[in-house]
Amino acid sequence: MEHSPSTEFYRELARKLASDFAPRAAEWDQTRTYCRDNVRDLTEAGIMGMSIPTTYGGLGASLEDVLVVIEEIAKTCTLSARIVVEANMGAVSAIMAYGSEQQKTLCAPIVLAGDKPAICISEPDAGSAATQMTTTAHKIGDQYVINGTKHWITGGGVSKLYLIFARTFDESGTELGIGGFIVHRDPDSRIDPDGFEIVRYERTMGLCGMPEAELAFRELKVGADCLLEIPGGLKHGFAKLMNAYNCQRLGAGTVAMGVAAGALEHARRYLLEREQFGRPIAEFQGLQWMLADMDAKVHASRLMLQDAARACVMQGKQFPDVMMAARAKVFATEAAIEVVNNALQMFGARGYGDCVPLERMYRDVRMFTIGGGTAQVLRTQIAENLLGIKLPQTRDGFSSNQ
Repeated sequence: MEHSPSTEFYRELARKLASDFAPRAAEWDQTRTYCRDNVRDLTEAGIMGMSIPTTYGGLGASLEDVLVVIEEIAKTCTLSARIVVEANMGAVSAIMAYGSEQQKTLCAPIVLAGDKPAICISEPDAGSAATQMTTTAHKIGDQYVINGTKHWITGGGVSKLYLIFARTFDESGTELGIGGFIVHRDPDSRIDPDGFEIVRYERTMGLCGMPEAELAFRELKVGADCLLEIPGGLKHGFAKLMNAYNCQRLGAGTVAMGVAAGALEHARRYLLEREQFGRPIAEFQGLQWMLADMDAKVHASRLMLQDAARACVMQGKQFPDVMMAARAKVFATEAAIEVVNNALQMFGARGYGDCVPLERMYRDVRMFTIGGGTAQVLRTQIAENLLGIKLPQTRDGFSSNQ
């Protein structure tokens, strides 16, 4: 009987990879280069697409095991950890849950070969208010024609698979709802003659090796078989697709928590090594209490994230509960910023410079209260569930947990 790898197997594998990634992390940051060497190592280790069922060539790893891998890798290389998230969650979760056999058979090998799919939701005038998107997909015969602009698309230009969200219309012009279209694109050319253009890249504060692109679709023709067939039809399809994003939120929260855990360890060692006033600074009570608070926040974050993942598995659900995912992401990401900031403070001027990785870690971790659902939007979702009422920000089903 075939047994899947244990959690400890994944943990040790991830630690080995994290050790290899540590000396490279500054290079990707300084050169703003996508970490292809790390992706190659992740691919060879079976981490890219590890959550994909064995039927389609993956390891069939549980959500808990994926989070373990993300945490360990995030301790040394935030960029690589984020790639692990998007190679196992988000678009991958949606395709594996809702895709046809043809779609799964197409997409799984691409991810397993090292691709990080890109989710195309945000637009210049539709960020948190995702249902206000203006990108359209009109059905013409056996095709859909997509027109619109997407902004802040993570991996735009390096990804081969794109899950493009658009307002979908039938041949009579009747709007059916928001649908997700799987588009397979060769990333080697800047402008695709078939209507897919990379307009520009943003220069970001952190995660500098990850491209954040603006994409333009001009009469982009895709087959009707590229549309994900969501149970219940397109009318309720967007809410169901967004449920797959609950996995992504746990992944993002775990990246932030892993960065914080790495910063905590840097701080712990430094307090023991650094001497001032004739003794190790670990003997100063003020720093001891800071370290203790940092440890408590990392531990609490880990428990909330693991609890959400474990509940999903135990309840036999496809995706984590929206409330548990929102709570965990808000707490973990905000705690991580505080922990990394305090670790940098302990290093003083050294922390502010680039001789230690904390200034890079601080820049990286700052993104996670923004991307994948801002802390403010997620608090609204939590309040909505607590109050049992639909709030204006979520009435279109963005936070639905169907």
